[in-house]
Amino acid sequence: MLPSPFVTGLNEAISRGQAHLRSTQRPDGHWVGELEADTTITSEQLLLGHLIDHVNRERETKMVRYLRRRQQPDGGFNLFEAGPTNLSATIKAYFAMKLAGVGPDDPAMLAARERILEMGGPVKANVFTKILLALFGEYDWNGVPTMPAEIMLLPPPFFLFNIYEVSYWSRTVIVPLLIIMDRKPVKWLPPHLRLDELWPSPREATSLRFPRMPEPFSWRKLFWKNFFVAVDDGLKIWEQFSPRPLRKRAIDAARVWLEERLAVPGGLGGIYPAMANSIVAMRLLGYPDDHPLVLGQVKEIEALAVETDDELHYQPCPSPVWDTALAINALVESGAPADHPELLRAAEWLLARQILVAGDWQVKRPHVQPGGWAFQYDNDFYPDLDDTAMVLMALEKLQGLDPGAVRVAKERGLGWFLGMQGEDGGWASFDADNNRLYLNTIPFADHGALLDPSTEDLTGRGLELLGTLGYGKDFEPAQRAIQFLRHAQRHDGPWYGRWGVNYIYGTWSVLRGLAAIGEDPRHEYVQRAVRWLESRQNADGGWGETCESYDDPAFAGVGTSTPSQTAWALLALFAAGRTSGPVVERGVQHLLRTQQADGGWTDALWNGTGFPRVFYLKYHLYAQYFPLWALGVYRSTRT
Repeated sequence: MLPSPFVTGLNEAISRGQAHLRSTQRPDGHWVGELEADTTITSEQLLLGHLIDHVNRERETKMVRYLRRRQQPDGGFNLFEAGPTNLSATIKAYFAMKLAGVGPDDPAMLAARERILEMGGPVKANVFTKILLALFGEYDWNGVPTMPAEIMLLPPPFFLFNIYEVSYWSRTVIVPLLIIMDRKPVKWLPPHLRLDELWPSPREATSLRFPRMPEPFSWRKLFWKNFFVAVDDGLKIWEQFSPRPLRKRAIDAARVWLEERLAVPGGLGGIYPAMANSIVAMRLLGYPDDHPLVLGQVKEIEALAVETDDELHYQPCPSPVWDTALAINALVESGAPADHPELLRAAEWLLARQILVAGDWQVKRPHVQPGGWAFQYDNDFYPDLDDTAMVLMALEKLQGLDPGAVRVAKERGLGWFLGMQGEDGGWASFDADNNRLYLNTIPFADHGALLDPSTEDLTGRGLELLGTLGYGKDFEPAQRAIQFLRHAQRHDGPWYGRWGVNYIYGTWSVLRGLAAIGEDPRHEYVQRAVRWLESRQNADGGWGETCESYDDPAFAGVGTSTPSQTAWALLALFAAGRTSGPVVERGVQHLLRTQQADGGWTDALWNGTGFPRVFYLKYHLYAQYFPLWALGVYRSTRT
């Protein structure tokens, strides 16, 4: 038993944490926190305004203030807090500030320009940056990977590449890009706004050839990379000299595909890059600026704005379903009544957002019936497994809802979830068997995130869902999932975190899942994960890990302690049976010590992952519900 004074302090901390989290609930029952990204979204939105002649100088001034604040001491812009300068982010910020009227002799511009030149200039930037520059005539379209519109006509699964063999986020970005890259429009800039000063050598003398050496190196990647570079060379010749009889039909197919998805609320794919591309594509197809399909995307983008009196920046998308489901789970597991009116109101909000129409996922799973939930307010074509699992677990833990409605929702949701299990036994995020990894070596995919394969964190979530709903490890889908996880485990114990930073997140998800499904925590592979977590505890009692671990696995579990990552580590240890001892006590004390006067916590560093090595996120509510969740589970195991 715990000492009475400590129990009193623990109870008070949990009560204050619950009160703080409840105070952030919206009147209609849901939660949504800011989903903060790096500066690239804001830079791209400023540039989009110039591209489509919708310039608002007052808002640009606010965006420039935001960019100035985010600039690093070395003059560059990074992808995550305390991270190194990223060339592409720096080029976009420089370009945006220049078009907003910041002179090239401004100290911020001088510093950014110096870093860009040191890092190799536009030719070393990523593909999406090159496409953006090409739209303004600042990069030759011939230096951009070829994506012929005829891709729209390649039926799955008979071609190496088709739009349903890439992830949903890639698909929604690519389809409008097919129209853009077919037309290759250029918004020519006046001489004083051009970017000649960013090229280390004159652009006319600079080779725009794609690199042929993969990073990291492997002979398999070397083969595929050079194969696809050769294919790109051939496609460029084909585009230039072939009559292309199917070109119009392909463009029409892309238009129809876009019209279907732009006609529903939420914006294309619910994500900024796809919405921005769709605006440009629809205008190229002749749709006027006041057309409902165009105006709808503009409205959805503006809903992503975070504006203060002085600054303005943009989120990549909202996260209300995810935040609401996690908040319910955290409150219930920290002792809030399962029939609390605020929780029931949140559950009713979630129930109304179950998706009962077919989406792109049905191409791979034609016989599976819909029933999932999306991440955003509206995204009917793209529900995801992670949100669906978290919502179903929240519903399972509540009492007082309409039992018939909940039963039907859970049956539909679980049916969809089970139907989306991959052939490898794991679960992905939005699609099933989206795992042709060689496609990550095509020139267009230099970000390495073209696909949506099964991941450890999603598979762990699947096991936790099944266990929460009463299934055991003898259930065949659970057996397959456990085998997937055993093969995916890193040799020293942790699991990779695809959607959260990083190995701490992945290990939390997996150990929670294994415990829920009934796996014996004494198994050597479970204890190996426990030993790894214990070895990564910081001197202050907390845990931390930076996004650098995606580039260098040596940084796994290494970083300044944050409330979210400390909570994940503790929840993982509790799931494996470690509910006492010095490691746990120090971790709990760290959370109690770092709780703020208002009852909440704050993550100083990025805690979420959009695309490893390319795009990271900071969920502002993570530091509110995960520490509360951990303290609640700790109390339930010790008192």
